[in-house]
Amino acid sequence: MPDRQPLVAIITGLPLEYEAVRSLLTGLGDRRTSTVSGGAELGELPDSAWQVALADVSSSHTPAAIVVKNLVQRFQPRALLFVGIAGGLKNTVEVGDVVIGTRIYAFQGGTETPEGFYARPQSWHSSHRLEQIARSALIGEPGVHFGVVAAGEIVLNDEHTSLLAQLKRSYNDALAVEMEGAGVAHAAHLTGRVETLTVRGISDVADTAKGPGDPRRAQSLAAARAARVAAAVIRELPTAPQRPTNIVVQGEVNSVVHGGHIDIRGNTFFGATPGKIGVESPPEDN
Repeated sequence: MPDRQPLVAIITGLPLEYEAVRSLLTGLGDRRTSTVSGGAELGELPDSAWQVALADVSSSHTPAAIVVKNLVQRFQPRALLFVGIAGGLKNTVEVGDVVIGTRIYAFQGGTETPEGFYARPQSWHSSHRLEQIARSALIGEPGVHFGVVAAGEIVLNDEHTSLLAQLKRSYNDALAVEMEGAGVAHAAHLTGRVETLTVRGISDVADTAKGPGDPRRAQSLAAARAARVAAAVIRELPTAPQRPTNIVVQGEVNSVVHGGHIDIRGNTFFGATPGKIGVESPPEDN
């Protein structure tokens, strides 16, 4: 494949989240609704070499899994970020803070019995590489937390105090709760082709005494903060893709190194390796 401008995909779950990210991009192109279900816009992130494919799962009735699958197939992004707002679950998380998801819980999994609800959690880890890049990019950034995010298709409000109790009982390491993250994480996992990271701005908290005076304004500010943090992470991403290195033993390719990992294929070596060992990189793309 010929070299092209490196691209990262961003998915949002609400129009205000979409607009918060969109406001940071330049050179926006037409929506590609014929290729990506729900549509996607292409733009560039200033002060970086990155192009961004931006899609919003709320813009159509298409499931997040289909949007992710089509984005990955069409654009082959180097990374996928899920950016938006969430509710805070811990006293250490304030309105206006940002949570970088190190793991995503699907908190609705479980079984109801006469003795009560028994959680059967499913979870997905964010990309370790993207997490480390985020930690480096956000050193000194106030109000940024790295931790677990719980996700489910229920809006947590005063009518769901039992749900809050369930979250605190069964998922008590979660820092934040939102709605679409589990679907996005699962879809990205199924593609097996893209690293993912969740970035959530905190728009409200479980402690009502610490809630925002103007919820709509708090949501807009949280979405804007999440978008800026995501942009800072993208700017830190290395633009050169990781390329495999072949280890050649006696003229045959016996193993491939991917980022320091050696996978020996069909050979067992005892003691010194016989023959001459050379390291060769794959040919450059034309």
